[in-house]
Amino acid sequence: MEANKKSKITIKDVSRVFFSPSGERIEAIKDVNLEVEDAFSPAGRDIGEFRVLLGPSGCGKSTLLRMIAGLDKPTSGQVLVNGEVVTHPGKDRGMVFQKYTSFPWLTVAENVAYGMKINGVPEAQRKETVDRLLKSVGLTEFADVYPETLSGGMQQRVAIARTLALRPSVILMDEPFGALDAQTRSDMQQLLLQIWDETACTILFVTHDVEEAVYLADRIFIMSSHPGTIVEDVHVPFDRPRNLELKEKSEFHDLQHYVLGRLKSAPGIGGHVRVSI
Repeated sequence: MEANKKSKITIKDVSRVFFSPSGERIEAIKDVNLEVEDAFSPAGRDIGEFRVLLGPSGCGKSTLLRMIAGLDKPTSGQVLVNGEVVTHPGKDRGMVFQKYTSFPWLTVAENVAYGMKINGVPEAQRKETVDRLLKSVGLTEFADVYPETLSGGMQQRVAIARTLALRPSVILMDEPFGALDAQTRSDMQQLLLQIWDETACTILFVTHDVEEAVYLADRIFIMSSHPGTIVEDVHVPFDRPRNLELKEKSEFHDLQHYVLGRLKSAPGIGGHVRVSI
C-alpha cells in the first residue's frame, strides 16, 4: 500500500460457516482476503474508490457485505474498516439493499432526515441536507409524498439519499439496481456515478451483472462459488467521468469477455451470472 494511502476496508483470512436446521455445515465463504484503499486525484484530492464484488448468485457476496456493515460476524478472520475491527454497525458505513427499505409511514423528506434526526443533527442542518440531497437525486418535487407511491427507481433514489445524509466514508451496496428494468437501471448507474464523484466516498458494490461491474468499477473482485473466495482482482482501465458511449467501445466488450471468462473458469462456478454483450 502506498504511503499516502489509507486502508478503508480490509478483509483478512475471513471465512463464514452456517449450519442448516438439520445440522449440515455450510461454508459460505472461505479464506477471503481483500483491501480497498483511499484513492487520490493527481492534484491530491481524495476521490474515494469504486470497487465491485462480482460473482454468481449464492457465492457469498452479500454475506461479505453484511460482515463489513457489522450485521454479521466472520467465523474466522478479521474485518476492518478505517483500521478498526468491525464489531457492530456504525455511522462510518452506509448500506443500500436491493429491497426497498424506506419507512412507509414517513414521507420522502422524513426518510432522508431520519438518520440525522436520531443522531441529534439540528433541524436547520437536517433541512439543508435533505433539500440538497433530494435535488441531487432528482426528487425535490416528491419531498412530501410517501415512498409507496414511487416507482422502484425513485425508491432507490430515496435509499441512496438517506444513506448519504450521514456522510459515511464507506457505502455498501447490495445489488441495489437488480430489481429495476434495463432503462431505469442504466439511469441509476449514471446517477450513482455522478453522486459518487461529488461525495468522494468509497463504494463497495455487489452485483452478478458483468456489464454493470465493468461500467461502474475501478477494480473488480471476482468471486467463485461454493464456498466463495476471491479468484482475481481486475483493474478497470477506463477514465472518468464515464458515459454510456463507453459501453459501445471494443475495449469495453473485450474486458467484459475477459471477466466473464474468468468467472466461468473459477472453481466451483455454478450460480447465475448476468451478462449483456
